[in-house]
Amino acid sequence: MTPLLSRRGFVALSGSFHAVAFATRAIAAASNKGQSGLVTLSLEASESSTLIGGQQALLQTFNGIVPGPALHARPGDTVQIDFHNSLGEPTNLHFHGLHIPPTGAADNSFRIVPDGESFAYDFTLPHSHSGGTFWIHPHVHQSAARQVSRGLAMPLIIHGELDEIPEIQSAQDFLLVLQDFNLSPDGLPIEPSNMERMTGREGSLITVSGQLNPTIPIPQDGWVRLRLINASSSRFYRLQMEEHTLYKIASDGGALPQPQAMDELLLVPGERAELMIQGSRPPGAYRLLNLPYDRGGTGMMGARGNGSAAAASSTLLRLAYDGKASQLVSLPSRLVSIDLLPPPSRIRTFTLGQGMGSMQRGMSFTINGRSFDHRRIDTQVKLNDIEDWDFVNLMSMDHPMHIHTNPFQVIGPDGAPIPEWKDVVLVPARSRVRVRSAFRDFAGLAMYHCHILDHEDMGMMGIVQFKD
Repeated sequence: MTPLLSRRGFVALSGSFHAVAFATRAIAAASNKGQSGLVTLSLEASESSTLIGGQQALLQTFNGIVPGPALHARPGDTVQIDFHNSLGEPTNLHFHGLHIPPTGAADNSFRIVPDGESFAYDFTLPHSHSGGTFWIHPHVHQSAARQVSRGLAMPLIIHGELDEIPEIQSAQDFLLVLQDFNLSPDGLPIEPSNMERMTGREGSLITVSGQLNPTIPIPQDGWVRLRLINASSSRFYRLQMEEHTLYKIASDGGALPQPQAMDELLLVPGERAELMIQGSRPPGAYRLLNLPYDRGGTGMMGARGNGSAAAASSTLLRLAYDGKASQLVSLPSRLVSIDLLPPPSRIRTFTLGQGMGSMQRGMSFTINGRSFDHRRIDTQVKLNDIEDWDFVNLMSMDHPMHIHTNPFQVIGPDGAPIPEWKDVVLVPARSRVRVRSAFRDFAGLAMYHCHILDHEDMGMMGIVQFKD
């Protein structure tokens, strides 16, 4: 059996596992490298007929494939992407989760690349940047949900401290990009209704790295490492592996202090996680299930129950026993050290709600009673300050909130930060969640928003200015 993407360069999947364009054209780690410390890529966004989930579809692609090629780098590397837009509409690139400048040719979400034009993205990762699983997707306001739901997403792997731990390094490594699509029988994307946009669009076709229900191998008594990216525009994934414990070793911002054993994992839009699974059961094939999850409905006081098309469990992939591990390996009890952020200098509140938009667009989503306006700076913070942000959700629908540029630590029930770096946090319906962030290194304008991308497009986004 051949893996989806293996540790040794994230090698392509073979035909025995429903071969698709993404797998056969995936870029290995070495092929991103030019001279020492330089990662280069020529990247084109275009509308292309491509194979997705075993069927031809007309999607928006990076280099003709969905998801796009995997980009690999290390802290300290300079990344240069020669990007050309052939979509037929404006687009851009957002380097989701990276701690790099939100300005110039780096993670500048205000930079728009018109159709037919090119732009040279160019930035250097800080030497202190954490390793982890990140991703790249468009971030054009009022087009983000459509472009991401039509396929524009690609992995970005920063190799770091976690990858050097022998017990982790010995496991075969699989990169799993979760996407959903709503297609006609002819393979054409179906645009959602206004109500579907209000709740957040979901597609009936769910793929894993472009494939429908693939199989990946696991050795008896051995381990596999799963790098998961929720690249869907709205869908939540509630994951459970039949008869196997999931050991979470990394989150959005990189490695955890120790493995976390869990029966299931909720992965919200934009979120990433890295899991270890041991082949500790009798040989056979076991399913990774996506269990039902109710995201809630629209309205300030409405009942839950209409926020997701997932009414039953579905199978995302199968884990098939193949061979036997040469030796028994246990996960280390400690992975990396994480410094907890000290108390904040300021606490801010961001209230998530709903209001009336324009006559053409109907209802809108709001933060502190205001819908997004690209001409308005909503929040100003002082560079190197530490702040707590309270997200207060007045609605009956969950909202996963994402902050650009600077990762954060979620504040636990005891009032102390949880030792885990995040850039997406779920704010459940009618609840409050507090996060703590240190606004370091980079001045400029960035964004914070709901990562149900229809909600971002409909106004649940603000602009933050990092000031010297």
